[in-house]
Amino acid sequence: MTELVPESAQILRNLNRTCAIALISEGVRLKEGMISVLIECKDQENALAVSLAALVPGAVEGLIAEVVILDRGSRDGTARLADAAGCKFIEDGDLVDVVRAARGEWLLLIEPGARPLQGWIEQLVQHLALGGPPARMRPSRDYRLPFFARWRRPLSALEHGVVLPKRQAIANARSGQSLESLGRGLAMKKLRCEIVPAAVLAFS
Repeated sequence: MTELVPESAQILRNLNRTCAIALISEGVRLKEGMISVLIECKDQENALAVSLAALVPGAVEGLIAEVVILDRGSRDGTARLADAAGCKFIEDGDLVDVVRAARGEWLLLIEPGARPLQGWIEQLVQHLALGGPPARMRPSRDYRLPFFARWRRPLSALEHGVVLPKRQAIANARSGQSLESLGRGLAMKKLRCEIVPAAVLAFS
């Protein structure tokens, strides 16, 4: 199996993968786990490691029931990273099946490399408790692309994350769709928390 590249391996060491990051799938307070995090990727090992590190507090707090990696033919160390992090790894799975099999009552869709910032857990807990509509985070004010990089750049539907009820995702999912397409066309509330978009990491 492909070895982890130094950057993602270092992230795992810093998190103490046998304790902190493994909580993502081991189900600490699993009965309280409300969210399944879905990440679709291909050859984005380093970016995925960044996102997994940012999600650990949500697992520790019992918000996250699982992290599902929907892989599209990666040839790097993505599979090994997902295994080391305790994620559910699905190769070329159909979106309909993936959504139906999710354990959480809500889904959080993010791009590999995206990082929710401080306060995201509290905001999501409050939003879920109120049974609100689909929602997204706000783009970070401190971590942004330069103006010339933002100008006329196509915006991904998942750039600021998407949180939506599983039942709505099941109703909207279509066979053969990408995860990004599941986030399109939704009327979404803006949460009072920020996310560093994956594009910022890719640019740097």
